[in-house]
Amino acid sequence: MDVFQHTRPHFWNIRASKTHDRLLFNYRRVWLVSIFLLLVVSLFPMSILMGINFKLAHEAISNENRLRTLRITSNTRRTITYFLEERLDALRFIVQGRKPESLTSNEELRYLLLNLKMGFGGFVDLGLIDQSGMQINYAGPFDLQGKSYKDQDWFTKCAEECSYISDVFLGYRNRPHMIIAQRWPVGEDGSFYVLRSTLDITKFITIISSLDLTAGSDAFICNHEGLLQTPSRHFGEVLAKITLPIPEYSPHSQIMEVEDHKGNPILVGYAFIENSPYILMLVKRSEEVMKGWYSLRDEMIWFFFGSSVVILIVVYGMATFIMNRVYDADQGRLKAMERLESSSRLISVGRLATGVAHEINNPLAVISENAGLLKDIFTFKKEYKEDPQLMELIDAVLESVERSGAITKQLLGFARQFEPSISPLHLKEVMSEVLSFLGKEPLYRNISVHMDIPEDLPVIYSDRRSLQQIFLNLINNAIQAMNSGGLLDITARKIQGDRVSISIQDNGRGISPENLKKIFEPFFTTRGLNGGTGLGLSITYGLVRKLNGDITVHSELGVGTMFVITLPFRFEGDIKDESLAR
Repeated sequence: MDVFQHTRPHFWNIRASKTHDRLLFNYRRVWLVSIFLLLVVSLFPMSILMGINFKLAHEAISNENRLRTLRITSNTRRTITYFLEERLDALRFIVQGRKPESLTSNEELRYLLLNLKMGFGGFVDLGLIDQSGMQINYAGPFDLQGKSYKDQDWFTKCAEECSYISDVFLGYRNRPHMIIAQRWPVGEDGSFYVLRSTLDITKFITIISSLDLTAGSDAFICNHEGLLQTPSRHFGEVLAKITLPIPEYSPHSQIMEVEDHKGNPILVGYAFIENSPYILMLVKRSEEVMKGWYSLRDEMIWFFFGSSVVILIVVYGMATFIMNRVYDADQGRLKAMERLESSSRLISVGRLATGVAHEINNPLAVISENAGLLKDIFTFKKEYKEDPQLMELIDAVLESVERSGAITKQLLGFARQFEPSISPLHLKEVMSEVLSFLGKEPLYRNISVHMDIPEDLPVIYSDRRSLQQIFLNLINNAIQAMNSGGLLDITARKIQGDRVSISIQDNGRGISPENLKKIFEPFFTTRGLNGGTGLGLSITYGLVRKLNGDITVHSELGVGTMFVITLPFRFEGDIKDESLAR
């Protein structure tokens, strides 16, 4: 609020002013409308661009994250597919290069398993199963010799599809494992064997755990029923059922956006492993995936609000500055109009006063002459001389005539046109002369006079008589305002613009605000019939303006009044005697 008090426009409280109707505009409304329009044309396009940038940046970062997730999923799918195909090809190689009878020897089967472990890795055991589903030879760490697989699905599917990759199951050994199997035909009658091997699922886990994932991300393999084939960070251990929906089959890696069991949005990259029951899933939380976007969004929002604040300050400052300049110029126009009106009124009054004074002077002269003659006649006749009432009436007539003559003289002086006689003057000397005119009147009234005019004040080129009359009128008014003592302070200072400021201040009774507006008007007086004619300040105002100066007044009831006159140091005109300036 304090900031606004210091920065608000000059016309903010103009509604309370009586001069509002004479102004060119409703400045407050124009100022508010200009600020609104400038903000609209500045912020609206920036807001549109901000929205477009928001959308493009969000789409770019979102697409980049989706593409990166899709790329990781696709690369991991190829690694897993290669791992399974490589080991299945190893079984195919054995089947194509040998006869089943060669593997009925347990030593030969163990030797072959050893070669598979050394050549490929990931093989746990190796078994040969005949057409009835009976495992007739086995090499490995478990006691599975003679086990029948006739009723197990994997055996049936392998017999039908030639090759088979199982999902992870418990089996006879009652621990999670997976197998690959290759049908081994031996005759045209359709008889066959099955070469089966158990693969180490830790190889799967190693492939998944090698992915560079954040703490909130997860990667695992599940089967088509949603049972985990590898451990998961967030969905449980092997053979636990995941809570995510199983995607529809696609030969290519895909992305889907779903919600987890807590309702949080997540991004899931998935890929079906070819010729297997496995689905690779790469889960990323949208909050983590879009972390870069959130950071960029916050920066863009801060930039937008920061720019908006700067624009608001600039618009406010520019609109206020321009409207203040226009308002000040309008105020100057009003003052000029007021001065023109005042000058026109003074000219009219002056012309009227001149005519009235000339018309009154002649009758006054006749009245004065006859009244004096009548008084002389009464003085020589005893019956009239001893009548005091009659003599007082004659004196009253003469006094009134004298007062009327003084008024007409002032009227003629007020209306008289004169050309200033310019000469170089020392202001302190002129002021001292004026104070000497007053004699001891200030002393009799117990008024202290303080004059502060520097000795080094430059010489002023002006009209001496006009200055004397100006100062005399103002000092007389100040003395009249201080009936029972006071302080009359006279100062002069050089101010900017090569001008001098003269102030005449008293601590008298002061002038009321309503009278302060009229004091330069002709015939305005607060002294009533016992005071002046009301022309002194009007004459002073006219003389100051004649000397290209200006006069202002500041007054407060009970405190005092101060008149400030500003005059140019050099009046444009012919100089009477330049040597006086030295």
